Amino acid sequence: MRLPGYLANLEAEAIHILRDGVSNAEDPVLLFSAGKDSTVLAHLALRAFYPSSPPLTLLHVDSTWEFPELLDFRDQFVSENNLNLKAVSNEEGRSLGLNPVDHGAKYTSVMRTDALKQALDDGGYDVIFGGARRDEEVTRAKERIVSVREKHHVWEPRHQRPELWSNYNWARSDDQTLRAFPLSNWTEIDLWNYILHRRITLAPLYYARERPVLETDNGLIVVGEPGRLDNFSNLPVRMKMVRFRTLGCWPVTCAVESHAHSTLEIAAEVLGQQTSERQGRVSDAGSLESQKRNGYF
Repeated sequence: MRLPGYLANLEAEAIHILRDGVSNAEDPVLLFSAGKDSTVLAHLALRAFYPSSPPLTLLHVDSTWEFPELLDFRDQFVSENNLNLKAVSNEEGRSLGLNPVDHGAKYTSVMRTDALKQALDDGGYDVIFGGARRDEEVTRAKERIVSVREKHHVWEPRHQRPELWSNYNWARSDDQTLRAFPLSNWTEIDLWNYILHRRITLAPLYYARERPVLETDNGLIVVGEPGRLDNFSNLPVRMKMVRFRTLGCWPVTCAVESHAHSTLEIAAEVLGQQTSERQGRVSDAGSLESQKRNGYF
């Protein structure tokens, strides 16, 4: 299916950023959570370097509270596209039994931020591609397309460089790394229209079906692993027709009631949304900027 002009422009911009970044990197890496944004970004990388395989590793930081369906999709996607995946977890945090409900900010810091920083240091990666978009959340909007991280992966928004047109500054010192966001100028509806036109397969959690949910004060929590439910909740489990706009750790990611079973139906549904998809992330209730300054992606 031929892309509309605006989607073709967004695709071309993202491919340019990927090629430009890889050509200026010694050890590039693409963060791959298997969510919709990183799946689209991985597809763009496949297009950018076709017929060769993308010359960069896919890195997944597994929080240990991921949806099993998401991990299954991740492994299938990597296998089908013959990609190199490195999955990492913070084993110290796992041994402490941290979970996102009881340990909140500490869990995010240890299992996501610290795990990411350690993996980046261990891999020696200098240019790190991610699927964040500026429309997701106000803190994301402060990011440049090429965002400088100081020693220990610290982000200081006031120290970011100007970006004039499509001239990206890939220069860095020995103790700096660069995080690059090829989807920065995309919106949620752009993403779904692109998925529709390019017929991209996503994790099934994005499509509506009956799922076991807990009705909490924060919203509808889909029970990702029933065997771990006793750890933090005694609420009754009910079946509801739901899907996800965003995916994170299953105990703190809210689903939305929906009957959208296809990409076309979801695109139509998204047009009527008045809130950011990240409002479904209970873990974002604190300061996302504070987390990002400490190294969170």
